[in-house]
This record gives sequence, structure tokens and C-alpha cells, in this order.
Amino acid sequence: MNKYKTLHLWMLIPMVLMQFGIFRDYWGDFTENAWSVHVHYWTGTLWYLYLILQPYYATHGKLEKHRTNGIIGMFLAGGVAITAFSMLHRDIVNADRSAELRDAFGPFEPWFFMGVAAVEIVMIIAFGYAVIMSIIKRKSLEDHAWWLITTVFIIMMPALGRGIQNIFVLVHLENWPNIDIMAPVYLTQALIIALILLAAWKYQKLKHPATYLAIGVNIYTCFLEPLGRSEGIATFLRYMIKG
Repeated sequence: MNKYKTLHLWMLIPMVLMQFGIFRDYWGDFTENAWSVHVHYWTGTLWYLYLILQPYYATHGKLEKHRTNGIIGMFLAGGVAITAFSMLHRDIVNADRSAELRDAFGPFEPWFFMGVAAVEIVMIIAFGYAVIMSIIKRKSLEDHAWWLITTVFIIMMPALGRGIQNIFVLVHLENWPNIDIMAPVYLTQALIIALILLAAWKYQKLKHPATYLAIGVNIYTCFLEPLGRSEGIATFLRYMIKG
């Protein structure tokens, strides 16, 4: 238990990174965001807050609160996954809009948004699997804690990726629309994988299946472009998401 005494403090790092990434996209046009965006943002934010609060309760003599909040947290985790699935429709809409308004979207071509949808589906499923495994392994402190910790790295990319992408675009704005939009994606994934490995090393979980899952999801995201350019995947996504 002592090994996780300061875990709640370390969990502030992914929370700050997530908020940094999404800050401009969410708060920059707060009043224009759809209701689904607000719900998804706050369920995701609350999940990150839970993963700060819960380790504190577990390691500071408040196990009863930890258990009670854990049950509520599983409800919240379901909300994170379901609202993330509901957001996939926006990716398809953006793909269609970018095809019609090429000048406005610039380097963000239809394949980019299709690729985002393709990687986010896997991301959400992996998140759900990690949460379920944390429930199954709830009697093993080491496994339970690590499965939950890795969820922040599994779903970090959309928020952090947007922040890094926004900065990248601003720095290279003079090259618009000829900007390599995948460069910030690769940078984001490299950063997240480095954080996973660092955390896994610190908590001696380099060979844990949750570590493999989190790394695997983030490596998969690096294939966003070929996935987005695949006509077969685009057809499947349109059929599944738009009906």
C-alpha cells in the first residue's frame, strides 16, 4: 500500500495534460458546443478526478469511502464510454464538411476524421475492457490499481492530441493548407507511450497486460492515416455510425 501513497499526486500529471489539450477546443467556443460535447467533457474530467481521489482514499485510511466511490465510479466509467461512442457521429459529419469546405479545413481532409473515428472506437473498447478488468481484479490491489491507472493513458490522445495539434498548426500557419497534420499525432503518441513506460517502471508494471494494452492502443493510433484512407473502413464506419 505504501507504494501507492503518493499516487494521487502523480495522477495530477495526466489530468493537467488532458485539460491543457482540450482547453482551447472546449472553453474557446464554450457556448457553441453541442450538449453531447459538454456531457462527454465533464464525464471524462470527472473520471480523471476520480483517479486522483480514489488512490488518496485507499492509501489514507478511508477504505469505506474508496469502496463506495468505486461503485459510483463504475457508473461514471460507463458514461465516459457511452458518451465517447455518441461523439463518433461528429467525426463523420466533419469528414463530410471537410470534403465540401476544403479551403476552410485545409490539411484536415476527410480521411483524417475517418481515421480519428477508427482509432477512437478501439480506444473506447480498450477503456471499457480495462475498467472491467479492474472490477474482476478488485481483490488484488496491484492489478486493480494498475488497470485503472492505465485507463487515463488509453483515452488521453483525443484531448492531448488536439492541444499539440493546435500549437503545431499555429507554428506552421504560414504553410496553410500544406501542413503535415500527422506530425503532431505522432508526437502525441510518443509522449503518451513515454508516460506509460515511465509510470509502469515506477510501479513495476512493465510486463503487466494493462501496460501492453495501453501501449498497443497508442501504437494503433499511429496508423490513423492509412485507416482513414481505407475505403472499406470508411464504408463500414458510415454504415455503423450513420445507419
